[in-house]
Amino acid sequence: MDEHAHEEMDEQAHEEHHLVEYRTAKDEYMREDPHSPLSDEQRSTFAGLAYYPFNPALHLHLPLDREVPAGVVTMEASVGESQEFRRAGKIHFEVGGQPAALTIFQDAEGGLFLPLRDATSGKETYGAGRYLEPEMVDEETVHVDFNYLYNPFCAYNEAYSCPLPPRENWLRVPVEAGEKNFPA
Repeated sequence: MDEHAHEEMDEQAHEEHHLVEYRTAKDEYMREDPHSPLSDEQRSTFAGLAYYPFNPALHLHLPLDREVPAGVVTMEASVGESQEFRRAGKIHFEVGGQPAALTIFQDAEGGLFLPLRDATSGKETYGAGRYLEPEMVDEETVHVDFNYLYNPFCAYNEAYSCPLPPRENWLRVPVEAGEKNFPA
């Protein structure tokens, strides 16, 4: 095996290990933390969230295309209110050999937010969509790891209000990574 392939395998093993640690900590939070969105009854029988296996093909560093319409984007929320964001840029990538594009939004504090629906929504994953918080690598590149896609709190408890992914972030392709439907 050449040195580059060995380094790539080490990197992949590191990323997979980090993901397992993250998921273990999230399950502990959901089960133990008083701020968990789960009810006391749900927590008493909680055996962990369901996830897709680590998919190294969906751990991406992508150029952020900043040629997007300016202005405020109002996202409807699951409980009738709305939240405002701005477009930070667009990413272009492939899922299973099929081209895909998503808009990354920015909240009032400057944090990046990627809400999406895909072909798994309402089947294997939460019907209203899933979220991700990408990170800027540098001025032109964003780190997007779909293995960290997660369900909003409204997937576990209808007392929460969650922004719904806008139509521009509805994909026809399945993103088989991250969190699956809540197994309650």
